[in-house]
Amino acid sequence: MATLSHTERWRDIDALDRAIVDLSARINASTYELLVLIREFDERAGWLKWNLESCSQWLHWRCDLSRSAAREKVRVAHALKALPEIAVAFSGGRLSYSKVRALTRVATPANETALLAFALSTTAARVEQRCQQMRNTAPDAVDAANRAHARRTVRVWKDLGRGTVTLTVELPVEAGELVCQALDKAVEAADAKGPEFEAESWGAQQADALVAVARTYLSAGSGEGSTSSTADAYQVVVHVDGEALKGEEGRSDLAVESVKRLTCDGSVISMLDGSDGVPLNVGRKQRTVPASLKRALWARDGGCAFPGCTHTRFVDAHHVRHWADGGETSLENTMLLCSSHHRLVHEGGYQIRKDFQGRWYFRRPDGRAVPRCGYQPEDMIDEGGASAEAPKENADQPRRSSVMPSMPLSIRTGSVVTVNPMR
Repeated sequence: MATLSHTERWRDIDALDRAIVDLSARINASTYELLVLIREFDERAGWLKWNLESCSQWLHWRCDLSRSAAREKVRVAHALKALPEIAVAFSGGRLSYSKVRALTRVATPANETALLAFALSTTAARVEQRCQQMRNTAPDAVDAANRAHARRTVRVWKDLGRGTVTLTVELPVEAGELVCQALDKAVEAADAKGPEFEAESWGAQQADALVAVARTYLSAGSGEGSTSSTADAYQVVVHVDGEALKGEEGRSDLAVESVKRLTCDGSVISMLDGSDGVPLNVGRKQRTVPASLKRALWARDGGCAFPGCTHTRFVDAHHVRHWADGGETSLENTMLLCSSHHRLVHEGGYQIRKDFQGRWYFRRPDGRAVPRCGYQPEDMIDEGGASAEAPKENADQPRRSSVMPSMPLSIRTGSVVTVNPMR
């Protein structure tokens, strides 16, 4: 094999450098075209065709973007409409998306020219820093600080296989600095105890410091509190005849379909009434979906099972065939649905059916299937045309990650629905 000379090798590197830079410029221009399309799609509310709540949710589902990245794409797309100079530079490939994303947070028609000149002459990191400094002096900076304060949170994830616990903490900058200083002080105190601590890595020292801070707090007798069960803290009592749940003539405090939605994932108390309406016998409260089944549902669905939905809060366990109609409370007959899509299924005319492979899919009131990854052109029909049977090849039940969130499943977990099986 022939070897390249030193000059030839550097010439090839120069050509590679040029090719990468040219391709990056084309990617920048293509990203601008993408944002223009996203803006038009959002302005025309195209995401409503899939019964989603926003354009960013549609992007997350349809284009495999993270939710934060999808929200930023929509924000930048609309901001560029009022910034023609930045838009032109972006469309020509002279600005990267990273720079444009930072510029659109602070740019106005008054300062656009100066900011563009600065962005074209420096790095993306410095553009980000300059824009952040400008945001800190804006009148709404206090609102951003309040939002950062409101987002403070601690997440705990236990890995029993490795025998570890992972803590993820999000704090405002000043609060985070305070915690870091406390950890540094704890590390210094540990170093003073002996030279054996010098062999530990910086990360291990920080972890030990966090444990030391917690132990110090507990040893002082602070932070102790009582715990109590809150399973029955939120209750909604609805009276309905057993006959009404089965589709027969009867009485109900709410629409029967609404009661069925509530009892999909609520507690049920059977009550025997006399002819004068006085309760004769009250049975024990029973939870129609046990905790073990809910854990299995979360492991399988990971959140709302409706295609394109990303909700993991306020999620109910839905009986595909309701237990009042003889449906089993089993993994095969239940799925997780957020409160919005749960209502669509019960009160909105949506149906859940199985395709030829035995997998669940959703069907709209007009009979059209809701496929897993959005509609294809061949699936669409004329506005005045009659809808055909749901195409089986597009009927696909989404499967989510097996990670089980630690937040409460639903605000309806403790709700109580009283069912009168006999008159």
